Formats: sequence, structure tokens, C-alpha cells
Amino acid sequence: MTDFSSLVTTWFHTNAGKLIWLLLVTAVAFVADRVVSRVLRKVLDRSQIPSASIFINLTRTVIWVLAAAMVLQPVFGINPTTLVTALGVGGVALSLGLKDTIANVIGGFGLMLGRVIQPGDLVSIQGVSGTVVDITWRHSMIETRAGDRMVIPNSILNTASLTKLTPINEGMVTVEFTAKASSDLNEVSRDLVACVAQATAGVAQEGRGPIVKFVGFSPYGVTGQVLVFAAPGILLSTVRDLATRAIAETGQRYLVEDGGSADNV
Repeated sequence: MTDFSSLVTTWFHTNAGKLIWLLLVTAVAFVADRVVSRVLRKVLDRSQIPSASIFINLTRTVIWVLAAAMVLQPVFGINPTTLVTALGVGGVALSLGLKDTIANVIGGFGLMLGRVIQPGDLVSIQGVSGTVVDITWRHSMIETRAGDRMVIPNSILNTASLTKLTPINEGMVTVEFTAKASSDLNEVSRDLVACVAQATAGVAQEGRGPIVKFVGFSPYGVTGQVLVFAAPGILLSTVRDLATRAIAETGQRYLVEDGGSADNV
């Protein structure tokens, strides 16, 4: 036991300088990581550069890589140049195995630096609409109105069809109807606007009422659409349900996706 304690003491005396240097570099890197990340986040928020975690994560990676390079030779006796050379030999195999990850990283920088999308944008991707929450080194996160978060690899965003939406378009709900061919269209428009506005008063955008558009004809009468604009945070299906019920309750003059009858003529 005494011999073991003596060996431990001797080892600490021998490597005291290395341990102190390792702890010092680690502490400095940790503090630099926290401070630089916080400062960089504030700078990005105040600048025209989109604020996303991909830039902050890259900076943190650089800090820790530099810290590791500073302790390799003094503490572990590893020459950084030799290590880089060894990594270069296996770089081809590594790049083949990580080709998807590399494509996602490059895609993320392309999206941000090209200002294609940035956090806060309203977008529609592959039939799903939502708000861009964050763009990381590997994927982008989009939150829908229902609160679901869709994770999409950056490489796919660079090749998939993407539509940037305005708040009005993102919250627009369309309800189709058919009016009698003999109806006064101005009266139909006034009636539908009034009943739908009353039914969706608590879930529609403030100051933006329903809009009625007539779009064509069918064997059953004049076809049209009621456009309702959902308030932020309200499910589009909720607004569509209320508007459809309001139109259906007006009677047989307005048919919601109905097959029609002889009374429509």
C-alpha cells in the first residue's frame, strides 16, 4: 500500500506541470466557449446575419479544437502535425462514411449564407407549413401550428421545393361552396361574410374578415370560395370546421361540397 502511494505521489510530482497545463487550457477553453457563444448570439441578433445555432456550434468546435492542439504535445507527447497527417491518410475513407453529414453541413451554410431561409420564416416544404425554429449543422427544425416539430436534413432542403409564405397566406383557410344559379351574388357574398365572420370571431385574425370569391360554374350552380384567415396559434382545421358549419347552417341556398338538387336551378 505504501509502495502504491509512493508511486502515485511520484507520478503526480513528475507530471504536475502537465496536469496544471491541461487544467488551465481546459478552464480557459470552457470560459471562452461560454463567453464567445453568448457574445456571438447577441451580435448575430443585432446584425443582418441570420441567428442560428450552426454559427455558434462552429465557433465552439474551433475553440475546443485549438484547446486540444495546445495540450497534445506538452501533455500527451503527440505531435499535432503527425496527427493531422494520420487523419489525412484516412480522410478519404472517413469522408465516404460521412458524406451525408458533410452534405448536411455544407447545405446548412448554403441556406444561411444565401439567406434562403432563417429562423422565424414561414415556409411550406413537401406539403407541410410551419415556422423555421432553428438551423443546426445537420438539420433544420420547422414547427407547425399544431406544435409538431419537423426535422429536415439540410441536404434535402437544398434540393426540395420550398415556398416562403407570408403570415396571411400561411393562415389562410379556403372553404368551397355552391350557390343557386338564380341567386343574387352580391347578396350571397354579404350573407356568407356575415355568418362566417360571426362563427370565426374568436379564431380569425383581428381586423381581417372573411373574403368571398366566385370562381366558376357547375351543373349545380355558381361555385365559390370563402377565404378565412386564422389567428396565430389556431389550427387551420378548427377555422375550416367553424366556417363550414356556418355556411351549412344557412340553409339549402349554399351547398358545401354537395351533390346538388333540382332546387338549385
